[in-house]
Amino acid sequence: MPVEVQELACRQGHIGLLTLNAPNTLNALTEDMVMQAQEALDRWATDSRICLVVLRGAGERGFCAGGNIRTLYDGLMGHGDTEAPARFFTREYRLNYRLYRFPKPVVGVAQGVVMGGGLGLLSACRYRLVTPDVTLAMPEISIGLFPDVGASWFLNRLPGRLGLFMGLTGARLNVSDALRVGLADLVVDADHTETLLARLQEERWTGGQAADDNRLFRLLNQLDALDYRALTPGHLERHEQTIARLSAGDELPGIVERLLASESDDPWWQTCMQTLRQGCPVTAWLVWNQLRKGQQMSLKDIFRMELAMAMECTRRPDLAEGIRALMVDKDRSPIWSYASVADVPQEVVKQHFPPVWDDSDDPMALD
Repeated sequence: MPVEVQELACRQGHIGLLTLNAPNTLNALTEDMVMQAQEALDRWATDSRICLVVLRGAGERGFCAGGNIRTLYDGLMGHGDTEAPARFFTREYRLNYRLYRFPKPVVGVAQGVVMGGGLGLLSACRYRLVTPDVTLAMPEISIGLFPDVGASWFLNRLPGRLGLFMGLTGARLNVSDALRVGLADLVVDADHTETLLARLQEERWTGGQAADDNRLFRLLNQLDALDYRALTPGHLERHEQTIARLSAGDELPGIVERLLASESDDPWWQTCMQTLRQGCPVTAWLVWNQLRKGQQMSLKDIFRMELAMAMECTRRPDLAEGIRALMVDKDRSPIWSYASVADVPQEVVKQHFPPVWDDSDDPMALD
């Protein structure tokens, strides 16, 4: 099964264990995987035996690389199941919103690649554990999408304008960066993840949210801690002041121009600028607007906004073209609908942000 669903007995109570089980694709999410995870979470939310949930990914290379966009390509091109892209995004958003609002503690344990929708899943967990080899990114500008499934919420909570920088450049953060900016709570050795499950099973869970949260918090803090000084040095410590300076201002074209004109001998920075240079200009505007609008929104309204944005992306040509260049023909030379950020008409951007609909027609409803 692409999602392995287990219920582990503890000294008292049970743990719901969800394992994304498609390691050959770095556990990239398909519609079937989303549906299986949703079904388990919906069942566990009201099952008094289940006291907490653990979410992890199979294999050593990655927790989750995001959505399996290759499977959506035919539908975007008007072939096969043309309803599949819209259906996938709707179900993916509902799954992530369920995780954010889940009534019991959720522990995410992430290793290797954590990108796009994978970072969305991890960010929705109440406790976010990562291994030292973790790589976090929101690289959607390379495929003509945008940082989605709640990114308007968690990117806005990063210091300075780092969230904007990540969305514009697809910047890849390592474990030290993740801890520095609060995208992860704790680092655990990859060999100790099974030990963690064993420790969780030794506990008595009451099903009382506050008591179980306190017990879980104490247990996680008692784990054998890694020497954080031995972790790979972060990229942000060197560049965060430059990011804040270059990303300041109220005009996106000027920010993009300053970033692309910057010079650095750091390969990490050069890769970020190359991604921005080759990325989708419409996406840059979507990142700019979603973060500005998201500052004043509730979590629910953010999910509503982003889902509407995703639906519009499925109707425009850039997403299909980005997937073609990256995953189909693999020429990495997308031809975007507009050549530069300055060329994008604001009417095109506005089409991604319709008025919020009434609660009576709300795909985020969990009833």
